[in-house]
Amino acid sequence: MNLYIECKMGIAGDMLMGALYELLSPAQQNAFLETMNQLFPGDIRIEAQTDQKCGISGTHMHVFALGHEEHEAEAPDHHKHHAHYSYSDILHHISHLSLPESVKKDAKEIYHILGAAEARVHQTELDNIHFHEVGSLDAIADIVGCVLALDYLKPDEIYASPIHVGNGTVHCAHGILPVPAPATAELLKGIPYYTGTINTELCTPTGAAILKFYAKDFVNFNGIVEQIGIGTGTKDFPSANIVRVLQTQSQSADRDMITDISCNLDDMTGEALGHAMEILLKAGAKDVFYVPVQMKKNRPGVLLHVICDSIDRDHMIQLILTHTTTRGVRYINMERTKMQSTFEQIVVDGHTIHIKISKLAGSEHVMRKVEYEDAHQYAIAHHISYTEAAEFLLKQYEQLHD
Repeated sequence: MNLYIECKMGIAGDMLMGALYELLSPAQQNAFLETMNQLFPGDIRIEAQTDQKCGISGTHMHVFALGHEEHEAEAPDHHKHHAHYSYSDILHHISHLSLPESVKKDAKEIYHILGAAEARVHQTELDNIHFHEVGSLDAIADIVGCVLALDYLKPDEIYASPIHVGNGTVHCAHGILPVPAPATAELLKGIPYYTGTINTELCTPTGAAILKFYAKDFVNFNGIVEQIGIGTGTKDFPSANIVRVLQTQSQSADRDMITDISCNLDDMTGEALGHAMEILLKAGAKDVFYVPVQMKKNRPGVLLHVICDSIDRDHMIQLILTHTTTRGVRYINMERTKMQSTFEQIVVDGHTIHIKISKLAGSEHVMRKVEYEDAHQYAIAHHISYTEAAEFLLKQYEQLHD
């Protein structure tokens, strides 16, 4: 099972917690609330309440701190009136919570990501950081709640959409800051995000840190949905103020996500094109090839295609822009179905021969093929054609295994 977090209205810890809560079974939901409400006795109380935004039903996680409902990203002055905690204070607090060690470990890692971002923004050491908003008990509860819910769900992989961060300004302990706030912007380095017409903060530091820790990649959705969880915020906008989490089928071993990156080139020599291809293949591209094309001003050119794992897309784009003359690329994310391959070996006339065995899941269809280098060397040694060598070696394998 995989999860896809849809951030079209940003991301905040309490909203994500509500969406994850909806994906839990009824028994898990009861256990979740019982555990969360035992963590901060007398300080924090959490309630899951059904809510609606633009007619869409979801769960709003009400976090009450000392009798006051707290929301990390809801009120205009939500960044005010919080106690200050140091990084070591928060780690100490999390360490003493009655939670599985794996949950505490992940929560600490998320706070490390938060603290490192704050330290870079303020140009100081991590140990000197005193958290304001993200160090409050309700923010700790948001992070711990998301981690605990994910511990119940145990997804294989987590993906997310590009993040809508909002627009305008936000009030915080340091004054009025632009959206995204400096710490949030630091956390979002390397993550695709965009602004919009809603003049408020939609992506909080806590939400950004959780995604930075868990999300394998930030891509448009492609998959088969099994279940949907919706978490709501407090504010009302023309667009539904929700975070949606899609539970999807895990990709089987014979299916994966790849990206096809392409660009047109008409001013590179053959030597330069060969050099670029070698660089891309060594960097892990699954395939690189050129297709002859006709370009503007009657110039012959080539269409470069680079096939890679989707997670390697940005690195491959950087290499293409560095080692070719193009000023831009196109890419398409796609799903690939492949046969699963293993290798067996035999010895024929003193030559070690590797045979690739490929099978399609759910089918009895099997393909066997002699590895090129082995057939090539055997053909040279015995003064026969490559085709004769490959056919002979495959027959030798089949005779041994029939």
